Amino acid sequence: MAMEDRGRTRVQTLYDACNEVFSSHKEQLPTFQQIHWLKTLVGSVEAVDVGIDEFGPGSPPSSPNWPKALISSQEVSKITYIHVHECDDFSMGVFCFPAGATFPLHDHPGMTVLSKLLYGSLYVKAYDWVKVEESNARMIGLAGTVMDGVMKSPCETSVLFPRSGGNIHSFTALTPCAILDVLSPPYSEELGRPSTYFLEYPIPSLPGYVVLEERDLPEDLEVAGAPYLGHPVVTVEDNLS
Repeated sequence: MAMEDRGRTRVQTLYDACNEVFSSHKEQLPTFQQIHWLKTLVGSVEAVDVGIDEFGPGSPPSSPNWPKALISSQEVSKITYIHVHECDDFSMGVFCFPAGATFPLHDHPGMTVLSKLLYGSLYVKAYDWVKVEESNARMIGLAGTVMDGVMKSPCETSVLFPRSGGNIHSFTALTPCAILDVLSPPYSEELGRPSTYFLEYPIPSLPGYVVLEERDLPEDLEVAGAPYLGHPVVTVEDNLS
């Protein structure tokens, strides 16, 4: 496991670690020590590192000698995704939310996901399958509650796995907020890893469990894109060119 180079930015250090864990040893599942290492690195990243001013327009950047304009958290008017990096083995990106925005219940098929709430607070519902089957080519099944509550920054980096940790979740922003996500492997329709959305039906006689039923992509879900204004990331491909 490589030691952190103090001359590298936090985002570059995170990329290098993800490349080592998810790309260089893709034939092996990550070890507990590797996940803990990545969790620590994800937890070290701050909003300004990925080009976001969490305090709003007119506030001084929290990183000295910052050469660029920042995306203002207070000016995000819809759910916005900032693409940092994606390859076959992992992706890095940030979801920014205005207060009141909801990202509906969705899954992460076969993925390990590390997430940090960079700023703000949001309401989270998260589930894992207990038993799932297909009916008319749609998933339906029993799921157990992993979380039903509020996350408020600063908080611990979360980790979810293919079958545990709250692989199916939804977010509702209580204040402007942003989430840094590392996914491995990333979503891919072609490789059988689509993002699937669900409706939930509580079971009054079975507290802590719900029935989840696959649904179509919600018509009101709109995700905008924004440029990445954070520290540059030098990738393996860059080094080969």
